[in-house]
Amino acid sequence: MDEQMGKAKPAVSFEYELFEGDPDHLRTVVATLTPTLTPTNPWISPDSLNFKYRIGRGPFGDVWLATHHQSADDYDEYHEVAVKMLHPLKEEDTEKFVHKVERLFFKFRRVYGLCWLHGISVIDGKVCIAMKFYEGSIGDRVARMKGGKLQLSDVLRYGIELAKGILDLHSLGILVLNLKPSNFLLDEHDQAVLGDFGIPYLLLGISLSNSDMALRLGTPNYMAPEQWEPEVRGPVSLETDAWGFGCCFVEMLTGVQPWFGRSIEEIYHSVVIKQEKPPVPSGLPPAVENVISGCFEYDFRNRPSMDDIIHAFESSQNDVQSEGEWLGLGSSAVAGKHNSGGYTTWYLSKDHLQVGDIVRSRKPLNARKPQAMDIPEGTVAGLETDSDREGFALVKIPGVRNPVRVLVSTVERVTSGLAVGDWVRLKGEGRRHSPVGVLHSIQRDGSVAVGFIGLETLWRGKSSDLQMTDSYFVGDFVRLKASVFSPRFEWPRKNGGAWASGRISQVLSNGCLVVRFPGRFVLGDESNGFLADPAEVELVSFDTCPGVVGKYQHIEDFHWAVRPLAVAFGLFTAMKVSLFVGQNVGAKLKGRRSTRKDGNNQDGQSGGGAGWIPPPVANILFKESVPTAGAR
Repeated sequence: MDEQMGKAKPAVSFEYELFEGDPDHLRTVVATLTPTLTPTNPWISPDSLNFKYRIGRGPFGDVWLATHHQSADDYDEYHEVAVKMLHPLKEEDTEKFVHKVERLFFKFRRVYGLCWLHGISVIDGKVCIAMKFYEGSIGDRVARMKGGKLQLSDVLRYGIELAKGILDLHSLGILVLNLKPSNFLLDEHDQAVLGDFGIPYLLLGISLSNSDMALRLGTPNYMAPEQWEPEVRGPVSLETDAWGFGCCFVEMLTGVQPWFGRSIEEIYHSVVIKQEKPPVPSGLPPAVENVISGCFEYDFRNRPSMDDIIHAFESSQNDVQSEGEWLGLGSSAVAGKHNSGGYTTWYLSKDHLQVGDIVRSRKPLNARKPQAMDIPEGTVAGLETDSDREGFALVKIPGVRNPVRVLVSTVERVTSGLAVGDWVRLKGEGRRHSPVGVLHSIQRDGSVAVGFIGLETLWRGKSSDLQMTDSYFVGDFVRLKASVFSPRFEWPRKNGGAWASGRISQVLSNGCLVVRFPGRFVLGDESNGFLADPAEVELVSFDTCPGVVGKYQHIEDFHWAVRPLAVAFGLFTAMKVSLFVGQNVGAKLKGRRSTRKDGNNQDGQSGGGAGWIPPPVANILFKESVPTAGAR
């Protein structure tokens, strides 16, 4: 690899005096001479790097201070650089990672707000990335500040610079995934630049020898929920960086790291399982507060884009005093709250309607709640505003004479019979990932992006590769198909060995189902929530349950107390029936005894108490004792 290194001449600066009419008043100008020789690849020789000492350590490797020696026939220079030395990778994975960096290297150099890259090398089997050395970072400045926090005006300025750099990386299809104040470097003009160009993203698909690295893609305190297990709870997307950006904003403004003092396991449980969010400081400009709160939406589809963040920050800069306090004048809140369908404004603003688009009523997010107005399918005949956030659309519906005027937010675009949020199945078999997923985007040319379980990033292809499939929503009951013997995720069984039925409590953005089992009684800390692959389950309802027994068993799925209550009710009913029968039998016997007693009394008056003995026996026993008229 070292032989592939290209000799790159750096820019050479020199001073000269500019003559402007008056020879007694010369102006000194610094000019830069750009060498005609341009580098053909980013490789630098290991011998040209002289390592001094380690200045940092992160989840993916160490950072060293070094000197980079560049020389040629007409120049000889030394540059102080910071070298990110990654943990060892397998040889084939090293080549794969290096190829990714090599392909993007010169694009990175043109990114606004990204640290200047000198080159890449491999030393002792470790990938080394040399970049310009910056004296400090925003993290260092926060640590030195009195009170440990920055002024709002500085935070907004830094935020705009960083968001623009992130946006440029996103335009290249690169996610940073490792946003944190210590990676926000400050140059000599106090401008913020990104110190990471997406190393975690470039490591996707590469087996990591360090088990601790393999568990996460980023720094735990700043990681989004889908970032912890991208193949299961993902995929990661452009909006994943919005979560990390929001965490950094909160830390810059408060001086407190999100989830400070918690272990990795505790952070995972808070963010992924309990779905907690870092607290957003109060008293911010409404637009800023809304956009930062939106960064912490659990479903990344509801988060703002970097464009939204830049717009909110820039619109609020004029409302901030030079001392950094908010004036509260003239700033209007950017609505980012959920509407009745569970969507935020950030979600709805990601697709803009055009005249001629086919639309239909927008389905609620992950729910079967019916719409107030039903547009089965129609064509957009006109738009009443330039912006479709709060605008209206005129929809021509077949069979209806006049176009229907509807809010743009209540309809969704349909292309090739598909709309964002639809459940789709990938045609063909034999794939490692689940064939069933959720459609995330569809362009007018048929290009699609789909989230599938088993993929860390969005699958991209054509709409012709997809077909509609059964939909699953929160509240549905599901169970594993009888044909599934080894499910992708653990699944409980009933006492008889059959698969248990559970209720969907959440639908993740890749179609992964979070299922709880209310009919299953658990003790202590035992989990009652399980994950499911939608391709392996089937819907359960009273209509699909055969016979009375099957329908009763489905009733048991609603709550674990149904069976003991049924047993208790059965016992109570049996006791009541037994008591009722016993009382009736007792009453009948008592009545029969009373009747016989009355008969005995009559017989006793004429027969001397032999009424209770059968007549033949009575005649023998009492023959001598019966008085006769002659005896008297």
